Amino acid sequence: MTRTGVMICGHGSRSQAAVDEFAVLARKLPALLPEDWLTDYGYLEFANPVIRDGLDRLRAAGCERILAVPGMLFAAMHAKNDIPTVLNTYAARHGITVSYGRELGVDPKMIAAAGARVQDAVDRANAERGPVPMHETCLVVIGRGASDPDANANVSKIARMLWEGMGFGWCEVGYSGVTFPLVGPCLEHVARLGYRRVLVFPYFLFTGILIDRIYGFTDQAAARHPDIEFVKAGYLNDHPQVLETFAERITEQVGEVPPPNCAMCKYRTQVLGFEAEVGAVQESHHHHVEGQGASAPGSNVADCSLCGDFCTGECRLDMDHHHHHDHDHAHAHGHDHHHHAAYPHTDHPHGPESARKAKA
Repeated sequence: MTRTGVMICGHGSRSQAAVDEFAVLARKLPALLPEDWLTDYGYLEFANPVIRDGLDRLRAAGCERILAVPGMLFAAMHAKNDIPTVLNTYAARHGITVSYGRELGVDPKMIAAAGARVQDAVDRANAERGPVPMHETCLVVIGRGASDPDANANVSKIARMLWEGMGFGWCEVGYSGVTFPLVGPCLEHVARLGYRRVLVFPYFLFTGILIDRIYGFTDQAAARHPDIEFVKAGYLNDHPQVLETFAERITEQVGEVPPPNCAMCKYRTQVLGFEAEVGAVQESHHHHVEGQGASAPGSNVADCSLCGDFCTGECRLDMDHHHHHDHDHAHAHGHDHHHHAAYPHTDHPHGPESARKAKA
């Protein structure tokens, strides 16, 4: 019989705490899978082990069939381009079968896990500060933010399911980077709505610089608006239903008809505002930061003269501009990369440029 291996493909982080949390999830997952399947993991960028290392270990253990999944909430560039390129290249080089499953996506189990984190925060705030009716509470869901409207829209769907499911008075959605509105502008907008309590929920798997950023902006908003109670909810982490969803994304690949991934993919169908990207080449461009480790330049707030108590993202504005447009920073290191389409709303007043304007 062909031995089956399971490969969990993480993004990687400059935060060692985030890398450690991902490793814990990867160690807990085998208990939800068939006993004779081998499980390993690796990261796309920054952290070690890299995806190739995990694949090497599975192959060395005799796995001829590998079921890979992106360790990501939604499918944007990393899940659609970068990870498949690494997997396809490896499979072709070594003559093994590597299938690729769906991202976690919008799933009842993920919504339940998110709801549990939000409810924990509500219960804690009620116990510490006294109860506030849900109708007088505004939920703010913060997603990662991507140059892919499909992934960004899924954050809004999760937010609506939480809003309607739990009965909050109002709900707003913000993002930690790339798109709009960013956390700061989003919270300033919410502060004008007149709600007694604002509950900020990062819809993220793990901790890291972006979680610090979300909580940092929340603290700033709370200081500016002392009449409003700001509450910080915990991120998803290794909630049992997150683990169950990961397991399902793996096992469903061996069903008779595996479900398609990326149904609203901007590379597959015309999406409003992104029509020119249908059929665009999907390649990885992350090998230049593969395995750099959490001590990579720019990892620490202490390294940045623009930062105060947390990373606002201001120092990455110029880098991100090149990264999404011309890849100038990569070419400076001698890499020959393809060009990704420019994100059409880079200059949106509530997007990345707002960090620069707020500083001024």
